[in-house]
Amino acid sequence: NRSGFTRSPSYSTLFWLGDQNVTWDKHDGIKTALTGLLSSGLSGYSLNHSDIGGYLAVDVPLIKITRSKELLLRWIEMNAFTAVFRSHEGNNPGSSHQVYSDDDTVSFFGKFAKIFSLLHDYRKELMDEAYTKGYPLVRHPMLHYEDDPEVYLLEYQFMLGDQFMVAPVLDQGKNKVTLYLPQGEWVHLWSAKVYENKDKGRYITVDSPLGEPPVFFKKGNPHGEKLLEELSLEQ
Repeated sequence: NRSGFTRSPSYSTLFWLGDQNVTWDKHDGIKTALTGLLSSGLSGYSLNHSDIGGYLAVDVPLIKITRSKELLLRWIEMNAFTAVFRSHEGNNPGSSHQVYSDDDTVSFFGKFAKIFSLLHDYRKELMDEAYTKGYPLVRHPMLHYEDDPEVYLLEYQFMLGDQFMVAPVLDQGKNKVTLYLPQGEWVHLWSAKVYENKDKGRYITVDSPLGEPPVFFKKGNPHGEKLLEELSLEQ
């Protein structure tokens, strides 16, 4: 389902966020997909997702809004750390870049499909929490750091459960992201670098080339360590 009311999650197995535009904007593009996940999670929708790459493209005289390769890749990165990893050709497949458009994209999609698969056991734990407690899989950091005033200012980063922090790249041509890490020890998924915030949280800026979106997990978490090990074996 893509719409409902206060008790709808008890009747539907899954929700999706509707038909975003194949754009970068915050009105109905990739940014909307993230804010929609966060707000719906706070509203009781524990299982929700967006179509990878968005849906609505326009290719007519004077109006051309089509999905770029970069947008598709960044959306792939983000959705690998959500509840569902589902692509969509969109309403105008021929005008938009697809997961099958070239070998590079197929390989990229395969990499993050594997990452999604490796998080299966962790998502299962989160789905048990969703069933018993109503917790969303994708969470705004305020749910776990309510005493930290900085987290209430965060718009474009999210937690998968209480162990992973993700700050997806949501702007065209951007290869660095500034994000906030709350108090604790956080491990950068791609470099294994540990960020120690013993007394309080802090903002950091990290390189975020395609294929390495800002993803961190709490030091000592077995699911994060397993994922890090699997990725290291592939290098």
